[in-house]
Amino acid sequence: MNLPLRTLGVPPNAWTVNDAIADITRPQKTPQPVILSTETKTLHLDLAKAAILVIDMQNDFCHPDGWLAHIGVDVTPARQPIEPLNNLLPELREVGVPVIWINWGNRPDLLNISASSRHVYNPTGEGVGLGDPLPSNGARVLMAGSWAAAVVDGLEQIPEDIYVDKYRMSGFWDTPLDSILRNLGRTTLFFAGVNADQCVLTTLCDANFLGYDCVLVKDCTATTSPEYCWLATLYNVKQCFGFVTNSQEILTSLQKSEE
Repeated sequence: MNLPLRTLGVPPNAWTVNDAIADITRPQKTPQPVILSTETKTLHLDLAKAAILVIDMQNDFCHPDGWLAHIGVDVTPARQPIEPLNNLLPELREVGVPVIWINWGNRPDLLNISASSRHVYNPTGEGVGLGDPLPSNGARVLMAGSWAAAVVDGLEQIPEDIYVDKYRMSGFWDTPLDSILRNLGRTTLFFAGVNADQCVLTTLCDANFLGYDCVLVKDCTATTSPEYCWLATLYNVKQCFGFVTNSQEILTSLQKSEE
């Protein structure tokens, strides 16, 4: 008697099973090859193995009432990726590339945050730091579930998008991001968000160390740091950790793949 097989897991990391059989062959997704121009090489990549990570495009870093603005930082540069992301993300979703939003979203009790990490956000101990309410609206700085940690207004999201809270500059440190990507079978990662030289770069470096293919999307990334930090980031990504392209090159590669 042939019993029906049922799926366990998330394809492509999925089995099919019944009382007698466990099929662990993990059928692969249909390849979606595209050719993408970058600043150093032409990439041949498979969109069926790609995802885009959008890092820290959240109110505390990008909104004029957020934490960065509260401490006197001009957040205008941090808002520059909004328009190109709104142009790019729907096209990537259309071809099945997952959009993963990675935002600072701490525990309310901050039990996994060290004194050294808290010092970055409140160096005198007298200011508004992690978990403290913002004077403008009372939202707790970088706290999971708060307005401060939410994706900034103006960026379009859909229910199928994936969300990961992070607790350090790197989105891989002490988070489920690596497990999610491996379950989804995504090995080529596009990087976007802020700040390019801090949270974006450290997440990209960790991805490189873990064996992922890394592509920084230049116009979908920004920083409120000095210009030399931005230039050093671009140099180091191209020299050591991956590739640099822009959203228009990705859109062009998608269009050509449909012709």
